[in-house]
Amino acid sequence: MADHGIREAVFGGNTKDINLVLENIVYMELLRRGYSITVGKVGNKEIDFVCKKQEDKLYVQVTYLLASEETIEREFGVYDSVSDNYPKYVVSMDELDFSRNGIKHRNIRDFLLQKDWY
Repeated sequence: MADHGIREAVFGGNTKDINLVLENIVYMELLRRGYSITVGKVGNKEIDFVCKKQEDKLYVQVTYLLASEETIEREFGVYDSVSDNYPKYVVSMDELDFSRNGIKHRNIRDFLLQKDWY
């Protein structure tokens, strides 16, 4: 977690670490909405954010772009072993909707502005 302005001043050029910047933006919004957040592990795969608030739970993967089949498989495939029915999201800068198998894909702007994630 870092302030983007300070990070830019110290390191310069946030664009080279755009994945980290996007993850941090999503993380801060989840915190602002009252979620407790952990990182999930499914075998050797990692879920970016497992978010809980009272009885609610959701999963969030964040990536810059779903530009290759390998990236799409990595981001969506991590949910293959998660058998519960809580909402599962892949968030990216893509404008096209890549939703599949009940996993919702959202453009980061739309995700952050959604009133509810259920």
